[in-house]
Amino acid sequence: MFTKAERLISLRNLKPKKKEGFLKIISIFSFLGIMLGVAILIIVMSVMNGFKTDLTQKILGLNPHVVIQPNNFKINDDFILKLKNNFENINLSKSYSGEGIIISNETAKGVILKGINKNEKKIIEFFDKFSPKNNIEDFNSNNIYVGSELAFDLGLKKGDTLNLMSSAFVMTPLGSLPKQENFKVAGIFNTGFLDFDQNIAFVNIEDALSIFEKERDDQNIEIYLDDPLRANIYKDKIQKINQNYFIYTWSDLNKSLFSALKVERNVMFIILSLIIVVAAFNIISGLTILIKNKTKEIAILKTLGLSNRSIRKTFFLTGLTIGFFATISGILFGVLFSSNIEKIRIFLSKAFNFEIFPSDIYFLDELPSEINLNSIIIIFIISLAISAIASYLPARKISKMNTFRALRYE
Repeated sequence: MFTKAERLISLRNLKPKKKEGFLKIISIFSFLGIMLGVAILIIVMSVMNGFKTDLTQKILGLNPHVVIQPNNFKINDDFILKLKNNFENINLSKSYSGEGIIISNETAKGVILKGINKNEKKIIEFFDKFSPKNNIEDFNSNNIYVGSELAFDLGLKKGDTLNLMSSAFVMTPLGSLPKQENFKVAGIFNTGFLDFDQNIAFVNIEDALSIFEKERDDQNIEIYLDDPLRANIYKDKIQKINQNYFIYTWSDLNKSLFSALKVERNVMFIILSLIIVVAAFNIISGLTILIKNKTKEIAILKTLGLSNRSIRKTFFLTGLTIGFFATISGILFGVLFSSNIEKIRIFLSKAFNFEIFPSDIYFLDELPSEINLNSIIIIFIISLAISAIASYLPARKISKMNTFRALRYE
């Protein structure tokens, strides 16, 4: 693509003379601008990818993948048998969820109250992972498990008694009042997902049905899949078996969150790409000045038989070389920074005594990072394309130059 002569001339252009020190400064700024632009893009995209992946794993680990609600129709044994016959490798469980208020130490907090069966596999796995100090076998009637953040807000500890008020009303001599019961804190779980730990409480399924004035036919069917990303496919298939039930997936519950993350990721990519575009203007200005200063040399090369096309290619290669090595350096720096971003965050937090990644805002305990090869390839291609365009624009003007005047007085 490039001849040996073109490569040699391009290499010479990259080494400006002492009197061309200004060109050297422009080249350095071009290099640093593109390098930092690429590095920042990779770092931000890695954090965004890591945040989405970590959040998805948290959600999948804490919530059922598909939920079937009776919707005023009974979920009978025949329907459950059809599910088991039509779908392999799925785990079914029954539960009931509703809104309630926990009252303790003169403090009230609204929560999502979830009734569970302590003998089911997924429930045992959940408490073994997030509440290892407690024995799930001790989770008996009128016992409750609360999240660590909820326990902190209400000043609760294991063994305490609290009052639970449900959204169901019962008739009393004083009129209709919310149903209330006392529960003993059987344990505290900590998932690391602050929103979950602050707003969820678990009770036995019998207690949940009782406090919400529900029957066994009102229980939901929860489905756990080997591949949670196929949840919407299962939802459509289950809906065809019986359209009377209301079916939703984990992605339906978090659609707005993931849509917002996707929009934010795309906007951040576009905005940060402008850093590379701005840096590319240095290449344009640098090559323009270089071509102007090299008018005499260009004239000599033309008289020696070098075509306009070859001369354009030499200056194009000069700018492209700066862009290429700046992009490679930016990728290396970005990957290295992304790989150690949590250590860097901890160091900066301690050094400046400032919390860079508040867990109560971002729902996660540490700054996540996931280096995605496809993102790096896209960034590399975009950076190289911008550098190529920036190099081509000034180089194409060489054919319009009147170089014969440069030799008139030689």
